[in-house]
Amino acid sequence: MTVHIGADAGQIAETVLMPGDPLRAEWAANTFLDDPVCVNRVRGMLAFTGTWKGNRVTIHGSGMGMPSLSIYANELIREYGAKTLIRIGSCGAMQEKVAIRDVIVAMTASSLSTPSRGIFRELNFAPCADYGLLNAAVEAAKGTGANCHVGGIYSADVFYDERPDLNEIMTRHGILGVEMEAAELYNLAARHGVRALAVLTVSDHLLTGEALPSEDRQSSFGDMVQIALEAAFS
Repeated sequence: MTVHIGADAGQIAETVLMPGDPLRAEWAANTFLDDPVCVNRVRGMLAFTGTWKGNRVTIHGSGMGMPSLSIYANELIREYGAKTLIRIGSCGAMQEKVAIRDVIVAMTASSLSTPSRGIFRELNFAPCADYGLLNAAVEAAKGTGANCHVGGIYSADVFYDERPDLNEIMTRHGILGVEMEAAELYNLAARHGVRALAVLTVSDHLLTGEALPSEDRQSSFGDMVQIALEAAFS
């Protein structure tokens, strides 16, 4: 048990999927896991542990933004022994070739700053995914039939962005999509020698203004969860 996670020793699996929304964690656990058990409710951040094809899995909410994810990822790794952490969440597309409901597997995650900036100081560290997980996710995506893109994403500090110039630069440099957590997850994974990946579903488009209706979002995220699970245990 930690300050932010109420699970007892042994209740968290070595493989953890991390959606931002705790209710999405509940949905994913009930949809994909056998015999899921709620192991955390502290501050409303739900976590469930069950099995998928006989493999133990925990699905733990991370909250919104890198500071929130950093708290949970640190405690999961340092106190509960998590070895594989996969972010599953939504993102906004930044390229014309990327469409609503497409899946992005994040090779790298650029950012203006992260909670790890104080450690890196003047160094511009380049956070990236675990290659084995990334490669496995790409193969898993073929089996789902999902339209999958692989490349760099941008992890933002703000949701209500007022930097159209920065968005233009990101698009010009091939950034596929924007979200708010992956860069710090990749930093922490590198620091602690564990595996990390972000598998994202496109819920809106920064170039076209198109957005997935809220009632359709949950049902559109199944491919992403399936890909994450297949990648974790390939």
